[in-house]
Amino acid sequence: MPFRPFVRLDVLNRETLGALLDRHGVADADEADVARFALAWRRLDPWPDSVEGLTRLKARYPIVTLSNGNIALMLEMARRGGLPWDAILGAEVTGAYKPDPRAYLGTAETLGIGPAELCLVAAHHSDLAAARACGLATAWVDRPLEYGGRPAPDRHFRQEWDHQAGSLVELATRLGC
Repeated sequence: MPFRPFVRLDVLNRETLGALLDRHGVADADEADVARFALAWRRLDPWPDSVEGLTRLKARYPIVTLSNGNIALMLEMARRGGLPWDAILGAEVTGAYKPDPRAYLGTAETLGIGPAELCLVAAHHSDLAAARACGLATAWVDRPLEYGGRPAPDRHFRQEWDHQAGSLVELATRLGC
């Protein structure tokens, strides 16, 4: 596959949707509907514990996204769901998607801190494994319905993470927030 410069997740989602429609012979889809559906990530509701857990964590720690979602996507999700981020960083800022080390190391550099001063909180073992390999602390939040109740496709990356919790509220409690 030839090298392709970084593109935002919104663009990749739209291209993937177009390819799926083509593969399944859907040629008459309304373009406005396709465009709206391609941006569905922007309208996702946060997990029920997210706002409370993040708010409690924010009382003690800066909370920053390290997301593969682009800034406009994450901003819309945050505004819609009341997510109290201090900053929205990640792939669009670093020009690299997780689990590329540039995503983790570039985020630390953008924040002006070393990787060991960051803790990646995630529900994806592959993201946590890559973060740990870059020197970040790790916190796993179990989301049993993340994959519709099916086993996580990245479960082979599972390790004993620095912190483990069943929710962001539980993580905040464990961290004294």
